[in-house]
Amino acid sequence: MNDYLSYIYDKLKNTADFKKRVINSICGDIYLLFIDNLCDSKFISEYLIAPLMQMTKKTINSNIIKDKVLFGNSIGSIKSKDDAILHILSGDVVIVFENMENVLYCEAKGFSKRGIQIPITEAVLKGPKEGFNESIMDNISLIRRRIKNPKLKVELYHLGKESNTTTALIYIQDKAPKSLVSKLKTTIKNIDTDFILDTNYIEEKLKPKISPFDTIDYTEKADVASSKIFQGRAAIIVDGTPFVITAPYFFIENFQVPDDYYLNKIYSNIIRIIRFIAFGISTLLPGIYEALTTYHFSLIPMEFIFRLASSRAYVPFPTILEVIIMLFFFQLLREAGIRLPQPIGQSMSIVGALILGQSAVSAGLASQSTIIIIALSSICSFLVPKLYGGIIIWSTAILILSSLIGIIGFFMGFFMMISHVASLDTCGYPFLLPLGTGKKLKYKDLLYRSSLDSISKNTLKDEDDNE
Repeated sequence: MNDYLSYIYDKLKNTADFKKRVINSICGDIYLLFIDNLCDSKFISEYLIAPLMQMTKKTINSNIIKDKVLFGNSIGSIKSKDDAILHILSGDVVIVFENMENVLYCEAKGFSKRGIQIPITEAVLKGPKEGFNESIMDNISLIRRRIKNPKLKVELYHLGKESNTTTALIYIQDKAPKSLVSKLKTTIKNIDTDFILDTNYIEEKLKPKISPFDTIDYTEKADVASSKIFQGRAAIIVDGTPFVITAPYFFIENFQVPDDYYLNKIYSNIIRIIRFIAFGISTLLPGIYEALTTYHFSLIPMEFIFRLASSRAYVPFPTILEVIIMLFFFQLLREAGIRLPQPIGQSMSIVGALILGQSAVSAGLASQSTIIIIALSSICSFLVPKLYGGIIIWSTAILILSSLIGIIGFFMGFFMMISHVASLDTCGYPFLLPLGTGKKLKYKDLLYRSSLDSISKNTLKDEDDNE
């Protein structure tokens, strides 16, 4: 056992919060090794130290101590010296016996963590409001509470050569396709990096193609993750981040929000259609505005042409430069509003947008029509926040092509975007699924939301069976 002690002491030397407690018991010296600020000191005192000191019968079998003396809920045997280090750094107490070969560990986690709160990024009007936190065990428990199914599988991995971050793969056996589970397991096991701090380290490995569109979903809401698991998807939880990723993820799901399933079906369907329209406006409006005002005046009503010409009479820049400048200003405002503290950020965004728009028109940097176009495009992009990155990049690309060759460039950019989206896949599935395969899913949850009992049968496994 001196080998274990010397190895642990050598690895954790000069570590101020590494603690060693030596107990003189009837079985000889017993060493308790742990990290002070990761463990519950009261638990160690009451359920480990006290029982060990009160032993009255001498034994040389650590299994007897594990089964009949210690009161810990999770106690096991250490497999190797590196395994002992990992348990200590994970918040467990490693117990080394002077006269016994077996080394034990006991779970005694007691570190500080954030409680279960309402997720800021996914606000809902109705429905569950519990959000994930940074503790992987809390996050697993939130899913377990909703999926009381013995086939729910939770597989743990330790990723990162230096961080040893605990990662969980969660799925329902016989419902999640075997090919999907196998692909995720292989990807996770093949991750070769020094540290992992967020789910994005895994997301990038699951994305086969560089794209501004997310082909892996992420959520802070336990009910959303549970719903995806019920549908035959798999969830991946990384310790230390409140975002849980689910795969596969399809383009159509960018327009679906939790409120769709908790509010009145008619209202939900109307709002969903508005999201589709908002995506089209935010992506295409700047480009078609540039094409019409620069090359195709004949397509604009005569009454509007005079107003447009008068509003641009004192603007020294061409339309393309004017639009790009205003897009850049609005992007600056958005980023500033996100990075600043929430109360200040909201005020700054509102006041900044008003002052910016009025000042730009007064100074002759932009016309009133351009301000309206950019403002409408920016507001519409907020209705589909998960598509924001793709909207910014592709709307700019379409805008530039429209400025070069007019309406032809606009359609070129539009079809390039559609082709790019159609070329993507998510964990072996087409990103546009179920578009083009409507007979299999019967349009239960596409442009409109069907009844909830029909949607509950709309699983990824069902699709595989139909194939």
